Amino acid sequence: MEITVHLPDDFTKQPDPGRTALESLAIEGYKTGALSHYQASQLLSLTRIEFDAFLKERRVYDRAYGVDELNEDRETVRRLRAEGLLKA
Repeated sequence: MEITVHLPDDFTKQPDPGRTALESLAIEGYKTGALSHYQASQLLSLTRIEFDAFLKERRVYDRAYGVDELNEDRETVRRLRAEGLLKA
């Protein structure tokens, strides 16, 4: 899906306003629980570890790794093992 967003002129003076807006959306979505860790990392095209580093750099610590994220990670590991991309 593609979404078009009109940004205020002062916001567009930043080096990469589109990326800044996307990062803000991912952070806020993650902090409020609207996005899972996985969904927010995918929105930014980051791996789980890269997203953790991204959050740490921005001092986002308010949300603990939850059951949904654990279940998503378990499913990912199961799928990777089934595809032979991950060994036990």
